[in-house]
Amino acid sequence: MRAAVFKGKHQMEVLDWKTKDLEPHEVRIRVESCGICGTDQHIYHGHPGSAAVNPPIVLGHELAGEVIELGSGVSNLKLGDRVSIDPNIYCGECEYCRSGRPHLCDHLQAIGVTRDGGMAEYCIVPAANAYLIPNEMSYVEGAMVEPVGCVLHGLKKIDVRPVHTVLIIGGGFIGQLFLQLVKKQGAAKIIVSEPAVEKHERLLELGANEVVQPTSPETVQHLMNIADVVIECVGRKESMELAIKAARKGGQILLFGVPSPDTLINVSPFTIFSKELSIKGSFINPFTHEEAISFIRQNIVRIEPLISHYFALDDIPEVMGKYPQMNVAKGVVTHST
Repeated sequence: MRAAVFKGKHQMEVLDWKTKDLEPHEVRIRVESCGICGTDQHIYHGHPGSAAVNPPIVLGHELAGEVIELGSGVSNLKLGDRVSIDPNIYCGECEYCRSGRPHLCDHLQAIGVTRDGGMAEYCIVPAANAYLIPNEMSYVEGAMVEPVGCVLHGLKKIDVRPVHTVLIIGGGFIGQLFLQLVKKQGAAKIIVSEPAVEKHERLLELGANEVVQPTSPETVQHLMNIADVVIECVGRKESMELAIKAARKGGQILLFGVPSPDTLINVSPFTIFSKELSIKGSFINPFTHEEAISFIRQNIVRIEPLISHYFALDDIPEVMGKYPQMNVAKGVVTHST
């Protein structure tokens, strides 16, 4: 098969890549759509993903496609099924798996991270990780079930109430997903902090009550102690530090953006103490796939208006190298819709 193979830091090439035989519990899918995630960019630039990456490997953990081959032990799927893939594979035996926290698994594997993923014509996945999607759902939407599931896991970490003011820091793809789901939860007011003015109109359309550009001291001052809930979707030092300053007394902070491993922030423990802040992290998407499919199917979460770029498989090596300069809100590698 043809695949975009990650060969090492800043090295990717489209190659004829040998495919493997199926294990009894696995299925082979023809990939129809695969998202390019910020994590893929982290890996491309030499950082770890959800687990350690050992190239050469095919990236791509946001994927959907059609089942074209069944392992001998698979009975829950059939040829031609349209499926979205949950990429995370848990051992089921470690302390975390046995205590209801499988996403913290000591032996976590992930499609597109520790084993070949969706930036290829075909992909082998455990049948248990393939979820049926309805015919009315596009393959692009099916691929985006994974990031929606991650956002849902993050939302379960915080308590958004109808009296709350919510500040979302970062109005990119993930921030736009959070915006739609927070709106569904009935927050009294949603403010989005986003420096790119061209995104502001879309953010207002999706339900923001106010969108601010955090580029002046006056605007940043306006955000101080403003929010009952702060959702940080950027993963940069300054945005994480802003999240803590923006939270009101008794506030909740969700640090969702993925920083570089060497990023450090300056935090005043007295601020956390005196404001009695709750600060949470959020890692991947344990068992939120079906819920995410339902939110998309019901059009509670709109996906396709958020996709800014569509690419072909052969585009990927060049795209991965130029991604930061391309002003991509969300990019998808697609063979069909």
